Amino acid sequence: MFDIKWIRENPDAFDAGLAKRGVESHAAMLIALDEKRRSSQARAQDIQTERNALSKQIGMAKAKGEDASEILALVSQSKQAQAVAESEQAQAASDLDLVLSAIPNLPFDDVPVGKDESDNVEVRTWGELPSYEFQPKEHFELGEALGMMDFETAAKLSGARFVLLSGALARLERALGNFMLNLQADEHGYTEVNPPALVNDATMYGTGQLPKFGEDLFKTEDGYWLIPTAEVPLTNIVAGHIVDDSYLPRRYTAMTWCFRSEAGAAGKDTRGMIRQHQFSKVEMVSVTKAEESDAELERMTGCAEEVLKRLNLPFRTVMLATGDMGFGARKTYDVEVWLPGQNAFREISSCSNCGDFQARRMKARYREKGQKDLKFVHTLNGSGLAIGRTLIAVLENYQQADGSVLVPEVLRPYMGGLEIISAADG
Repeated sequence: MFDIKWIRENPDAFDAGLAKRGVESHAAMLIALDEKRRSSQARAQDIQTERNALSKQIGMAKAKGEDASEILALVSQSKQAQAVAESEQAQAASDLDLVLSAIPNLPFDDVPVGKDESDNVEVRTWGELPSYEFQPKEHFELGEALGMMDFETAAKLSGARFVLLSGALARLERALGNFMLNLQADEHGYTEVNPPALVNDATMYGTGQLPKFGEDLFKTEDGYWLIPTAEVPLTNIVAGHIVDDSYLPRRYTAMTWCFRSEAGAAGKDTRGMIRQHQFSKVEMVSVTKAEESDAELERMTGCAEEVLKRLNLPFRTVMLATGDMGFGARKTYDVEVWLPGQNAFREISSCSNCGDFQARRMKARYREKGQKDLKFVHTLNGSGLAIGRTLIAVLENYQQADGSVLVPEVLRPYMGGLEIISAADG
């Protein structure tokens, strides 16, 4: 969400920012809607002022014993006119909010301009790509051969884009989640939260999922939404609050199920666990003062990268181009892990600085010490990491010629000391 006053004062800059994202100009239309809202509001106020004066005349006429019927008729007409003006104001305000809520955030100046992921810019790489004396398999080939990754039964139970993990692979997924959560909470200073997985419309609106992306979400019959990421409830912890600047930064982490209909991803990654309707993820959310969000994004990205370093999984970090960024982001780093089975890097974490975009929707503000004016907080979110995709990366990077999989050393305490996953462990 944007400050319409800023748009009025900076229409060219607003449209230039949208152009970087390939979005058509909106400033003139928004300013016209706002002018309609403001003029209706002013007219309603003028009518109220006139009626107040008429009310005084009625009192004076009655005190003198004079007939006040004509003035009473004018008051009645005034009430009707004010109701019309207020209705027009409410409609214009609603129209303005509807358009504003569907416009993506403006990118920071250092974000590369481009149409899609081909224009992303590599920032750094870490680790050496593994080499094998055999043709490395993809994760679903390994998992199915181990007898612990069952897509057929999951399809019978639920449908496409689900998986049933069992035995050591089920435990490996749990181990990864616990390891990540402990790292983010114990070493990186995030407060662990166990949030609801069902939220209301206002919560989804606050982080930008609604109204634009309703088709990509799951909704219950009684109106609750299943969260697509823990970013939604974690960020909304500060919704509607005014906090002192000493309260900031706030850092939250959670491990939750995430649910996405993948309506916009038809035909993509139909095999395996890359793109599922239900998956688990450890999420990181930061709430900061405006001037601290740039540094916080670098910190958060480092926290995501550290998970892969501890697991000794090669990765690269890229800055997303304007055409590849998410709706609410001003700047995003994607961390991409190496998958030998695909012979490619694939996204495993996306860390974004949303500026005050979400805070305006949530009305989340802070007050600096000794100051009366309020400022909107800045919000950031990032995966720390996507657990299913990390499991994929472990399977593919630690696979052996016989189809067994080595357990990374850092995970062995979570696996009861298990060092190798083989078919016998299913």
